[in-house]
Amino acid sequence: MARVVLENVKKVYPDGTVAVVDFSLVIDDGELVVFVGPSGCGKTTALRMIAGLEEITSGEIRIGDRVVNDVPPRDRDIAMVFQNYALYPHKSIYDNLAFPLRLRRLPKNEIDQRVRRIARLLELEEQLKRRPRQLSGGQRQRVAMGRAIVREPQAFLMDEPLSNLDAKLRTQMRAEISLLHKELGTTTVYVTHDQVEAMTLGQRVVVLRKGELQQVAAPQELYDRPANLFVAGFIGSPAMNFVQGILDGADRELSVRIGDQRIRVDEREQAHHGGLAGQAGRAVIVGVRPEHLEDAALATNRAGRQLKGLVRLKELLGSEVVVHFQIEAAPAVSTELQELAEDVDETSLLDELDHQRQMRRTAFVGRFDVATKVDEDAPAEIALAPGALRFFDPETGEAIRAEGVAPAA
Repeated sequence: MARVVLENVKKVYPDGTVAVVDFSLVIDDGELVVFVGPSGCGKTTALRMIAGLEEITSGEIRIGDRVVNDVPPRDRDIAMVFQNYALYPHKSIYDNLAFPLRLRRLPKNEIDQRVRRIARLLELEEQLKRRPRQLSGGQRQRVAMGRAIVREPQAFLMDEPLSNLDAKLRTQMRAEISLLHKELGTTTVYVTHDQVEAMTLGQRVVVLRKGELQQVAAPQELYDRPANLFVAGFIGSPAMNFVQGILDGADRELSVRIGDQRIRVDEREQAHHGGLAGQAGRAVIVGVRPEHLEDAALATNRAGRQLKGLVRLKELLGSEVVVHFQIEAAPAVSTELQELAEDVDETSLLDELDHQRQMRRTAFVGRFDVATKVDEDAPAEIALAPGALRFFDPETGEAIRAEGVAPAA
């Protein structure tokens, strides 16, 4: 096992494309860190630079006590797991697992012991004589991981290893990877575009955008205290709701105007966003997560914390009701939010955003209790949970913090 350190690492391709900018990160010995972000954000490039599959333009990478900038991949003592399994189709599962050890010319009995131990660990003992084509996708991914584990490297690098699996298998394999890491304790860097995967797997999560590090934090910290609009919009499913607002009042009487409605800013929100106090008239982008919205008829002690809207659609999920509604207020506009919409690759979503801006209406999504009585195409009152509002600077996209308090990094 080893610590992995990146200091001011940069990657610029010959055509001038900047893939990674001034990337600095310390991954502790035995830690599982996830790189996440939209397509083209630089997460896979960063992983490949750690592996030595991409040369760095500047900066320094250390694995353990060694600077590995000029060390070839085979000598870095790391193991990679790819999304396409990369198994030898003509070899048995036993031979696939044994292959990297035979290359290192280990004694036959040691190879056999290691292969069988890993097969037990991954529940592949019954599959050792089979070929990869005879296995399910989840079993093949276990073999790919086993081939990396059997080498006993200083670090594992995983490049979207679950992307080829169906939803049910992905959930199962996420749990298996977490349990494996708990048992092995090997330093692991995991790349994914799936924020749910990132939040459930990572001890810390690294959010990237356009080659730049946006925030590094534990999953709950990312969820509760996003550093900027991009992180706030990328983390969470369904995504955080955003709307334009104007601050009003001061200190204990602080509120935010959203269209013609006024929402009281409670003490928890003021403590979290200390920079709000005394800034009446300031324009802000207000964010609130769907799970912090509720049918006001079912909520208690929410005086001054309600929004009126028009319900457009209800999605019944059994355990909850996802309610789509709109409020009469200008939608938030920023380059970060536009980029998030584009990453979904939905032309209809971008068209809907333009329509909302023209009509000065904002679409919201709430996750309501199944007892809700709201109806489609009917007005409704929506209550906001205590401490739920997040405030962002519309110019910079950064979260508004208390003076002298920096965003989590």
